[in-house]
Amino acid sequence: MKKITIAAFLCIFASSISFAADTSCEDKAAEKKIFGAAKNSFIKKCLNDAAIATCDTQATDKKLAGAAKNSFTKKCLKDTAISACGSQASDKKLAGAAKNSFMKKCEKDALADK
Repeated sequence: MKKITIAAFLCIFASSISFAADTSCEDKAAEKKIFGAAKNSFIKKCLNDAAIATCDTQATDKKLAGAAKNSFTKKCLKDTAISACGSQASDKKLAGAAKNSFMKKCEKDALADK
């Protein structure tokens, strides 16, 4: 039960970080007057950088270094990608096979950038 509670907390925490970063990245794109494909590319890179910074901060807070930090950061980025993809699937109201297909592609795309 404790593991489930911790997992739920982490998912909520990751989605709140993702939402805050998303708003900030959208604002930055608007300030720079970036539109279309360039805006999408900018936002994707911005969100990626925000996720990496957040995971690095968490690793530093835990006083991790070397292989332990790399392992933690890799898992953190994967968890963040899964959470973000899950939110997108929910926003699109996907279910069943369509959701599974979307999640698989979304996670693969998100982790390919990191």
